[in-house]
Formats: sequence, structure tokens, C-alpha cells
Amino acid sequence: MSLLQAQTPSHMMTTLCPTFSSHASPPSNISSVYVSMKTHQENSLFSTSRNGPISLSPLPRRLLCRPPKGKYIRDDYLVKKLSAQEIQDLVRGERTVPILIDFYATWCGPCILMAQELEMLAVEYEKNVIIVKVDTDDEYEFARDMQVRGLPTLFFISPDPNKDAIRTEGLIPIQMMRDIINKEM
Repeated sequence: MSLLQAQTPSHMMTTLCPTFSSHASPPSNISSVYVSMKTHQENSLFSTSRNGPISLSPLPRRLLCRPPKGKYIRDDYLVKKLSAQEIQDLVRGERTVPILIDFYATWCGPCILMAQELEMLAVEYEKNVIIVKVDTDDEYEFARDMQVRGLPTLFFISPDPNKDAIRTEGLIPIQMMRDIINKEM
């Protein structure tokens, strides 16, 4: 048995150097093994990064579906995205229904989950609540002025000017939103 065979199991040599087969004997000196392994790595089945292998396939990755383009609000959504000035005009104006303002970001996972709940709430309450969104990346100063620290942040604003706004941070269940709208507004 050669020195290389004693140090490396045969299944490792087959995996690392496809030029070796289980029937053929490996080269007798270590430098030729290094050259074979280096040649193999250059023709590689492995894509590597600083942290190790990324892909074991020499083929490019195929996507099963196209990733979303990052468009978080579409025209057919019931909950509309408004600018800071539009929100301020809406809050200062005359209204008979509560306003629910959602501060979100397109990269925020809980915000996406909250968006689904807000769409269901918009269908349920239809004309009885105004539900709007503010993108904190687009309206950074407004979010800072409103002291938005965590996402998603919801503001429930009553049509009664004597009542204080109710603020929640983080993902909350749809039933809690219903309770705030029905009992606190």
C-alpha cells in the first residue's frame, strides 16, 4: 500500500479526483496528486466562495419562477400607498371614519404578512375605515418624525379629535385590529 492510499480513503480519491477510479492505483507521489486535484478544481464541479462551496452543480441555476420585482403595492390593492403630505392632509381634513396608517418597508417580512391582513380588513370594513400605507424608505423624515422605530408600525386615528391615536409595533393579529377599530375608535 502506498503512502497516499494509507492517508486518503479510496472513496475520497474518487470524489476529489475523478481521474482516479476505484480500479486504478493512484499516483505514487503526492505532488502529482496535488496537480490532479488542482486541475480538477479548475474544471470544477464546485463553485466556491470564501465561506466554502456554494453549488455542487457545474450548470447554471434555473429558477422555478421569476422573483417578484419588489413592487409591494399594486394598483388593484385596496390599501393605497400615500406620501407624507397626503397623509397629513388626510389626518387634518374632515372625516367620519377612523384612519389606519401602516408604516412598512418593502424588505420587511412581517410587513408583507401584515399587508395580507390589512387587505382582508379593507374588504371587511370597506367604507367604514380608511386604511393607507407609508413606505418608510421613501418617506424617511416623516417616519422619523412619527417616531417609527420598528416595522410594521400601525397608527389608529379616531375621527373624534379628542381621542388619542393608538400605536402598535410589530405584527399583530387581525382580531386585535378589529378590536381596536370596533371598541377604541
